[in-house]
Amino acid sequence: MRALRQGNLALPFAFEDYVLDEERRELTLRGQSVAIGPQVFDLLLLFVNNPDRVVSKDDLLKAVWSGRIVSESTITSHINAVRKAIGDTGEEQRLVRTVARKGYRFVGQIKAGGIGEAHIEERAPIAPNDQPSSLVLPDKPSITVLPFQNLSGDPEQDYFADGIVEDIIAALSRIRWLFVIARNSSFTYKGRTVDTKGVSQELGVRYVLEGSVRKCGDKVRITGQLIDATSGTHIWAERFEGTLNDIFVLQDQITESVVGAIAPQLERAEIERAKRKPTESLDAYDYYLRGMAKLHNGTREALDEALPLFYKAIELDPEFASAYGMAAWCHFWRKVNGWMTDRTREIAEGVRLARLAVTLGRDDAVALTRGGHALSHLVGDVDGGIALLDRARLLNPNLATVWFLGGLLRAMRGETDAAIEHLTHATRLSPLDPEMFRMQVGMALAHFFAGRFDLTTEWAEKALGNLSSFLVPMALVAASHALSGRMEKAASAMLRVRELDPSLRLSNLKDWLPIQRPEDFARFADGLRLAGLPE
Repeated sequence: MRALRQGNLALPFAFEDYVLDEERRELTLRGQSVAIGPQVFDLLLLFVNNPDRVVSKDDLLKAVWSGRIVSESTITSHINAVRKAIGDTGEEQRLVRTVARKGYRFVGQIKAGGIGEAHIEERAPIAPNDQPSSLVLPDKPSITVLPFQNLSGDPEQDYFADGIVEDIIAALSRIRWLFVIARNSSFTYKGRTVDTKGVSQELGVRYVLEGSVRKCGDKVRITGQLIDATSGTHIWAERFEGTLNDIFVLQDQITESVVGAIAPQLERAEIERAKRKPTESLDAYDYYLRGMAKLHNGTREALDEALPLFYKAIELDPEFASAYGMAAWCHFWRKVNGWMTDRTREIAEGVRLARLAVTLGRDDAVALTRGGHALSHLVGDVDGGIALLDRARLLNPNLATVWFLGGLLRAMRGETDAAIEHLTHATRLSPLDPEMFRMQVGMALAHFFAGRFDLTTEWAEKALGNLSSFLVPMALVAASHALSGRMEKAASAMLRVRELDPSLRLSNLKDWLPIQRPEDFARFADGLRLAGLPE
């Protein structure tokens, strides 16, 4: 190594906001120490001592491993560790570039203190009681995912923990209503003891997700907790376990589970925050959140309160695609429960809102999901609705809503096995979802069209236990009992159906639900006829 020196002192190197100090064997970012292993430090030092020169594998082995032969995977993992320490990636290669079949080259602009090129100002570390300057919180929910602690006692497992965090950040970044701190900023906290409130102030975020990874044999345990850092409140905590039979499948499953679990928790936390704000300070997003809180209740009274809130959000932000989608969805919900008072006008308005949602929200998974599902019911275009929801799922594969509404539409199309798979996946993504009754009625529909009437009744009654005024599961209970020969129970359920929607008849059944296969519609109509629904 040909370190730059002043007298007997090796000079520190500076590149971007990093300082590499050989004398102290320390890497710092804006004055804050970055955790880095001894061999990773030596490797980085080799690179910055040889700027713009290709460093070969032999050079690496000689300088870092004293000439010992090590595996390609070991070298690769150490190169990746160097990149992570300095906020680089194998895809970006902003500072450390791979030269095919030759080696690696450091391409960052280096300044060495004291030799005339530049003088490095040493930044004093922030004292524990110094308060970092606070950034203004964004106007939407904001989160950073801190590097997970590796509790395995094996530094080689760092890549696994880091990979999970990177995947979580990428998945959260696909949620359009969420402000997510980039990986490079989050990973500056790697190896540091942090105070979540300080992180919140430094990065300008409300929520912090932190966790740990423990590997024992072929088993891995991941823990995570979500904190409102502005108040120190713990919002959510969970543990995930799996085996290392396929480590990348496990990594994907954990990412999916964490994101699926925290997205509803974030939404709930934001809804509660909006509820506490005085009405005179509300903006479009706060009106939207208040509308969501009402919509989750599913009752007629709650829906009557939700719809004006979504209209107010649209008034304040005419390009708020998700608000259009939710407003359209309110009209669908009124239709499916028999609550419309001017059916023609309200369906037309729902269609108008849904089309605006999917037009304005071409890249908005929530807008496509709610708008597409509403269109399926309001105009009977189930195929078109499924296509819109499939696009939404590509945009955000961790959105539980797109899975369960997609499952509902597939049940209507007669794809019962696919419907059950979608609905089961939605439940796994969001096991405490406030809209669980919709997943349950989807399962009931799928089992009914598959001819499994006992399972239909079981799932429909679960939905009714969560929302007793839900017309669809009550009709499924009546039809299932009738087709199973339980006529007394069928008649009792039909009385409740008639109370919920006195206008429902066999003659207008086709206008109620967009059931696509003639045999499915015939089975439903036969069951309701036997239960006592008038012609």
